[in-house]
Amino acid sequence: MSLPKTLAEDVARNLVMVARLIDEDPEQAYAYSRIALRLASRVAAVREAAGFAAYATQKYSEALAEFRAAKRMTGSVELWPVMADCERGLGRPERAMAMAGEPEVQKLDKAGQVEMRLVAAGARRDMGQIDAAIVTLQSSELASNAVHPWTPRLRYAYADALLAAGREDEAREWFGKALEADKDGATDASDRLAELDGVEFVDALGEDEDEDDAAQTPADAADDDESDGRDKDKDKDEDEDEDGKSES
Repeated sequence: MSLPKTLAEDVARNLVMVARLIDEDPEQAYAYSRIALRLASRVAAVREAAGFAAYATQKYSEALAEFRAAKRMTGSVELWPVMADCERGLGRPERAMAMAGEPEVQKLDKAGQVEMRLVAAGARRDMGQIDAAIVTLQSSELASNAVHPWTPRLRYAYADALLAAGREDEAREWFGKALEADKDGATDASDRLAELDGVEFVDALGEDEDEDDAAQTPADAADDDESDGRDKDKDKDEDEDEDGKSES
């Protein structure tokens, strides 16, 4: 659907703000998405952006409605995994699992299929099926040494599931593998590894400041003592002068 030039520019400006703010300020991104939605609700890209903004603010019912609308407009199954994750967010993991078995999954690209696997494993965990979640994540993509954009998250999810099952040594191994692949810091695998190894981080800067304060305290105290002594001597001299004047 084409829009008049001025309207198209207004919509584009709001969509740019959604993309810019969705990670750092999702509520503000959501506000911009609502403006774009009011201006052009029949544009698939607007419905998709509104869906992601709602998803980022945990408005899962609203997000699901927008994703469904975008899917109807485009005929694409690209949003299928995030739609399934909305079902999880709404407390319906069994629906997410049902979606994982639908024909749409076979139409997804490799990244989409991995994302669907992550959602399905999460749904298994929601239902208390931790062992099934582990099996769901075991795949050729997990076993591969090749690194793709989704690799860190897949390895991390597997490590987290292993840890939930009490398989700590295996979890440590896979958190390490996730960290190796995570060049952009998409996960907190390093923190999880440190936690497993009992490493505690301290605020070195804060300690340095405390040490500086401690080091300055004796000197400051000595300066204060000398200052007090000088003040007392001065007061004593002034008293003696006053006494001398009185006697004369």
